[in-house]
Amino acid sequence: MPRTTRPTVAVTAGLTALLLAGCTGGSSADSGGKGFAGAVPGRAQAGATPSATPTPPPSGPYVALGDSYTAGMQIPPQTGEPSGCFRSGVDYPSLVAKGLGVASGQFRDVSCSGATTEDLTGPQTTGNGRNPAQLDALDADTRLVTLGIGGNDAGFMEVVLECAKDNLVDAVKGVIKQTHAASPCRDHYSAADGTDEVQRKVDTAGDRLGRALQDIKRRSPQARVYVIGYPTLLPADPSSCLPVLGRTVALPDLGFLVEKEKQLNGMLKKHAEDAGAVFVDTAGPSAGHDMCAGEGERWIEPPFPARGLAPIHPNAKGQEAVAGVVLKAVRG
Repeated sequence: MPRTTRPTVAVTAGLTALLLAGCTGGSSADSGGKGFAGAVPGRAQAGATPSATPTPPPSGPYVALGDSYTAGMQIPPQTGEPSGCFRSGVDYPSLVAKGLGVASGQFRDVSCSGATTEDLTGPQTTGNGRNPAQLDALDADTRLVTLGIGGNDAGFMEVVLECAKDNLVDAVKGVIKQTHAASPCRDHYSAADGTDEVQRKVDTAGDRLGRALQDIKRRSPQARVYVIGYPTLLPADPSSCLPVLGRTVALPDLGFLVEKEKQLNGMLKKHAEDAGAVFVDTAGPSAGHDMCAGEGERWIEPPFPARGLAPIHPNAKGQEAVAGVVLKAVRG
C-alpha cells in the first residue's frame, strides 16, 4: 500500500526501526461472479422454466489496477515501467491472466506501489519514473478489470507506523512516570464524539472509490469488475503475535489495527456492491497466514521480512494465494 511520493518504503523502514528500538490478512460477494456486465440470460424453451446460461470467464482484454498489494512490491522478478512502481512479474494480476489464458497483448498491469484513488485518474510520480493515470488503460473493449486500492487513501501504513511510535513514546513515559496507557494508538486517533480519524479517512476513501468505479463503468461498460480486498495482516488473537512483534505494541492497539483493517475491507465491499461490481474477500482465505504466522505459512511479511521483501506486504506465496481466490470469483 505505501505511496512513493509520501512515506512509502521509508514508512515501513521506519516502522522496522521503531520496533527494533522497542524489542528485540473467502469468497466474493453474492453477485453471481459477474461484474458490471452481469449475467447473460439463457433462452427459455417452450414449457420449460427459464434458466441462466453460465457466462464463461473473459479471456481479455484484462486491465489490472491498484497499489503495492496488487503490484507485488519487491517480489522478484520486478518488471514493467516505471520501475518505481515495484511491479512484480508474479503479482496476482499476472497469475490471474495466466490462469484465464489471456494473451500477453490482451493484458495490461498498470498497478503501482503507493497509488491512491487519485492516481486512477491522474499520473503518479514515483521515486523512479512516472506512472500514467491508471484508468487510461481502459477502453470500450476491456472485458475484465481488477482493482485493489484504498489502503493509501486511508493512510493505513501511516496508522501502523503511528501505532508503533505512540507505543514507543508511551513506554518511555512509563519509565519516567511509572504509568502506561492501555491503548495509546487508539487514544491518539479517538475524537471527543466517539469517532476516530482513521474511520474518517476510510469513509473519504470510500467516496473516492465510488466515483472511480463509476468512471470505470463509463469507460468500459462491458467489463466485469472485481474489487479486491486486503488480506489479513494480523491474527484475530493479537497475543499470538508476541513471538514476532514482542511487546512493543500493546495488545489492545494490535486489536485496534485489526479493527481498522476490517473497516477498510467493509468499505471496499459496500462500495463495490453499490456500484454493481464484485467484491473479492481475501481476508477470510488468508486467516492463519498473517504476518505473525510461521515463515512457511505466512502470506504477509512481518516488520522484519525475509531478505529483499517489503515489510508488511504480501510475499510470492501471498500473491499466488490471492490469484487463486480471484480466479475462483471470476470463474464463478
